[in-house]
Amino acid sequence: MGDLNSHEKSYTKVINYIKGLIREEKLLIGGKLPAERELSEILGVSRNSVREAIRTLDIMGVISSQHGAGNFLIGNFENNLIESLSMMFLLNQIDYKQISQLRRALEMEALMLAIDNITEEEIQVLRKIISQLEKETEANNVVLDKQMHYNIALASKNTLIINILQALSEVLDKFIVDLRREILSQQDTRQVLMEAHTGMVESLILRDKTLAYESINKHFGVIDLKLSQGSEEQEKMNALN
Repeated sequence: MGDLNSHEKSYTKVINYIKGLIREEKLLIGGKLPAERELSEILGVSRNSVREAIRTLDIMGVISSQHGAGNFLIGNFENNLIESLSMMFLLNQIDYKQISQLRRALEMEALMLAIDNITEEEIQVLRKIISQLEKETEANNVVLDKQMHYNIALASKNTLIINILQALSEVLDKFIVDLRREILSQQDTRQVLMEAHTGMVESLILRDKTLAYESINKHFGVIDLKLSQGSEEQEKMNALN
């Protein structure tokens, strides 16, 4: 038991040392971590403890381990968020409705922040996407839909909102494979979404937060309805089985 506690302390010691390097700005994004042997000697811990700490930081998205080159600080937390949310979903701790509720809140805040922070260049990108959405094929509409939401998130200038929204989008696509395509392929819902998307971009052009609020609610009204219908169909299938 004493050995286990000692190992846990050694492992934590390595992580805390790397945190210290980051805090003191001795290790920046893109920077290379000290070699495993060097960390082992500096901290007086085993190479196994160093390797376990490195593996943990890799899984967390803090570093990237590149074979033959070493370990580099990247701060890519999106993949970790996707895996964590996916596991919560699989364990029935969250469901489609909860994911959609969080997305609505974050998309709303992203749009409100974007109204304050968006540049003219970013507005022109969104204008182009909306124009393409009006005439593109169904397959491309799925791609353009994701691009539009991502670009609005980027315009918020809030890294946390951007990363979480991306993770939520990936989790939804992973577990409801054809939802986005299905919604965009149905003429009635496609039209409502097109109106919502146009309203979102117009709200940015006009800096109109009331229009932004209405457009986000129109958009997620469609999404929530589809999620609700899908859930009801799944319950019926479960009952029959």
